[in-house]
Amino acid sequence: MGLTTQKQTPDRFYQMETEQIRKELTENVKKIAPLGKKLKFKLDEDFILIDGTGDENLVTDKNEEANCTIIMSKETYGKLQRKEIKPMMATLTGKIKVKGDIGLAQKLKQLM
Repeated sequence: MGLTTQKQTPDRFYQMETEQIRKELTENVKKIAPLGKKLKFKLDEDFILIDGTGDENLVTDKNEEANCTIIMSKETYGKLQRKEIKPMMATLTGKIKVKGDIGLAQKLKQLM
């Protein structure tokens, strides 16, 4: 019984955390011009897609093909947000992996 409770609490915590990240990104992408491409984050087991192919950047939880995919833990994302780690250092140490359009990944600075 104790194991079930311990397992459920972190899952709910991570779910709320992902929703908070998605809300923050939704607000931040409104401040920049449409990306013209799709940028996907894989944060642990969750996905956040920024579709900038239209008139505005749209944020969803879809796991679909993107021009660039940035893979990291939610913990690393939080450290980037709090400026506890620099994106270049996180990439060099393997905490962030980028697949696809590196130039699009560099727009991440505008979103943080």
